[in-house]
Amino acid sequence: MKKYILFLLLFFSFHITIYNQIIKGTVMDQNTKSPITYASVYFNTTFVQTYTDQNGYFTLDISKYISMPLTVSALGYYSTTINDFQTDKPLLIYLSPKVFELKEVVVTAKNNPKARRRNLKLFKNVFLGTTSNASECQITNEKDIIIINNTDNDTIKAFSSKPILIDNKALGYKISYYLDRFEFYKQDSTFLIDGNIIFNEDLMTEKAQKNKFERRRKIVYLGSRMHFFRELWENNLDATGFTIRDSANVQINVDDLVIQNDNPLTKVKDKYLSYPGKLRIFYNRNLPTDISFLKDNVYFEKCGYFDGTSLKWEGEMAAQRIADWLPFEYSVK
Repeated sequence: MKKYILFLLLFFSFHITIYNQIIKGTVMDQNTKSPITYASVYFNTTFVQTYTDQNGYFTLDISKYISMPLTVSALGYYSTTINDFQTDKPLLIYLSPKVFELKEVVVTAKNNPKARRRNLKLFKNVFLGTTSNASECQITNEKDIIIINNTDNDTIKAFSSKPILIDNKALGYKISYYLDRFEFYKQDSTFLIDGNIIFNEDLMTEKAQKNKFERRRKIVYLGSRMHFFRELWENNLDATGFTIRDSANVQINVDDLVIQNDNPLTKVKDKYLSYPGKLRIFYNRNLPTDISFLKDNVYFEKCGYFDGTSLKWEGEMAAQRIADWLPFEYSVK
């Protein structure tokens, strides 16, 4: 009987360790070493977040996304991402204050309101996208966004010390986006966006709205990057309408793309997308998407998360911007 009770206690302890992981830590200013109050600690593109207290201290249950990087953001600071952390000792996280190089400013809201409106429209087209969903997105704190032109008048930059608040009335989400870098190059219409997103509220309430949101979310999901990586994890690309071809237009099998390694922490194999050349992804009758590898191996998870710094996207999937993003909690109804 004692052995049986001991086994139950050990099993219960193991269960808590694996499935109810609690991480603790303190967030501080890199320069002053003072605690940062109300910093947001979260998993990018999810609803999972917490805030630091007056001492910069936080706790967060990470069991749902135990293998994903942890992101920390705060008003007036650049975000930081932690890829390797342990739950058996507290984290000490430092954030760097945002410093805007306003010497480059040629056009500001004060001396040229028309230019401000023009540049803000361009910013929203790039940031939110130009799909029908983007037309139903509202940035509720536009005044916090600083938009400047470089002296060469070819590059537009955008800054915000506060998170950009987005009311997505098409998909039914309220979102906060911590923007660290935005640059748009007029000459070739290329751009760079660096930041992190947290989903704050799901707006599904009345039945009519629920049906609309569910329908639109499904349309956005099918053929998306999230959809692709979920089906890649399940080795189910062919059955769900995905095809992958190389630069010579030869179809590639999943077994030639995915590397698996044992993960002793989660007891589930880690998976990586890897290929020596450029790939083209097709989904049903959609236009193709090209991906180029910036790293040898691209880590991805069952929920659809992937290392966004490892790939360059061009084509159909790349057209989806903030207005068409879904949280990793999303599942097809």
